[in-house]
Amino acid sequence: MPDADADALLVERAKRGDVRAFEMLVVKYQRRIERLIGRMVRDVDLVQDIAQESFIRAYRALPQFRGDSAFYTWMYRIAVNTAKKALVDLKRDPLVFESARNAGEDGEEPSRAENELSDGETPEALMASKEIAAAVNAAVEALSEDLRQAITLREIEGLSYEEIADAMNCPIGTVRSRIFRAREAIATRLRPLLDTQPGERW
Repeated sequence: MPDADADALLVERAKRGDVRAFEMLVVKYQRRIERLIGRMVRDVDLVQDIAQESFIRAYRALPQFRGDSAFYTWMYRIAVNTAKKALVDLKRDPLVFESARNAGEDGEEPSRAENELSDGETPEALMASKEIAAAVNAAVEALSEDLRQAITLREIEGLSYEEIADAMNCPIGTVRSRIFRAREAIATRLRPLLDTQPGERW
């Protein structure tokens, strides 16, 4: 994977003391890490601080990074742990899921569902799309933390099953099971809105 190879080269340069190489990794992944933290932390003012702390921790831990996983997978784990620690310190609830509408690659892209409704939109269609988005968010918020994390990594971050297994430190079979169960739970919430039959998904 060219992207992973490029990251590996930057990591090696950073390990040798090339601060600029690490800065390039920060620039590349800062927005993704901030979006990730934003889905865990209610207080938007804290997101950048936690992201900055995550990258500082990653830089200090670079000598321990062996390259067994992709840099982003490793960075993801550090960011999640940093956010959880911040939330514990602040005695806040970490189980907050931000709407998938804010999870486009540049942080401003609308969701697939909204794009699909953009042609010939009617007030009814817009209302339905908002209702569906609210139902999805409610369904995701109701999931257990492990199911929510798995479905977020798959559907929003776009990670492979192998990368998710690495990030969550569990077997790939467990990842598949969690994602299946999460999708089923979300589908159950959506069936009344989409008029789908049991066994069908949205």
